[in-house]
Amino acid sequence: MTDRLDIAANRRAAKWTRRELFLRSLWELTQPLLGLIPRQFWGLRRWLLRLFGAKVGREVHIHRTVRIAIPWNLSIEDEAAIGDCVQIYNLGHVNIGAKATISQGAHLCAGTHDHRRPDLPLLKCTIKIGRGAWVCADAFVGPNVSVGDFAILGARAVVVRDVAPGLIVAGNPARIVGRRECFDKVTS
Repeated sequence: MTDRLDIAANRRAAKWTRRELFLRSLWELTQPLLGLIPRQFWGLRRWLLRLFGAKVGREVHIHRTVRIAIPWNLSIEDEAAIGDCVQIYNLGHVNIGAKATISQGAHLCAGTHDHRRPDLPLLKCTIKIGRGAWVCADAFVGPNVSVGDFAILGARAVVVRDVAPGLIVAGNPARIVGRRECFDKVTS
């Protein structure tokens, strides 16, 4: 392995097809409309995301200030909620389970670079947030992380490894601080 970075090679690399580049540009022009739609018009935001290929379930609440990188890489199941100023950097697929809550300021980061190679190629990763999970305010969820059903990621937690169902984690890096009793036994 070389100790030199090859940033020029990274910039020359084709990371997206022409179609993807076109659709991403169109989305960048359209996304500000999410912020113009009044708060209570949840259905209109769901419709706009579906128009761009997102899979959005029933009664999903997406706040006005949410930033979504690539809507067609997003699946949100029934009754989930995405709070103010959430960043969903979904270069790869992000799935948010039914009745999950992503609180204000949280960041779901499904993209990174391969630091082991000099040209730092782009990696389009996945994130899965389980059913009934809660990603608290300002938490960070890193690439290729799976958060189990009913897990809780505490405020400002930095989660870079999978979290098992029902666990409560907090801190940087996130550590187990408890277990959640699953009071919602209804399966979706």
